[in-house]
Amino acid sequence: MIVADVTFYPIGKGVSVGDTIRKVVDRMKNNNSIKCYPNSMATVIECESIDVLMDAVKDAEKFIENLGFPRVETILRIDNRNDVDNSVKRKIKYVE
Repeated sequence: MIVADVTFYPIGKGVSVGDTIRKVVDRMKNNNSIKCYPNSMATVIECESIDVLMDAVKDAEKFIENLGFPRVETILRIDNRNDVDNSVKRKIKYVE
């Protein structure tokens, strides 16, 4: 199982991008191939494979581009762990 976090920085249409990020997160939540958990600094994604993750990130970037942003910077961090049931719930359990 893949657990990752992704941060998108849409650039080129003003300073505030909160509306855009909300739209991107809503789009990702409707993707049945991933689970996503937005937070104040990034969106955590849980999915079955790197390919599924990359498809979701590519879709989000294209969506931002289609909203009229000429540039998007994306930060992606991936935890690909196969020795345990890697999940957001498992990770949170160990830090609470």
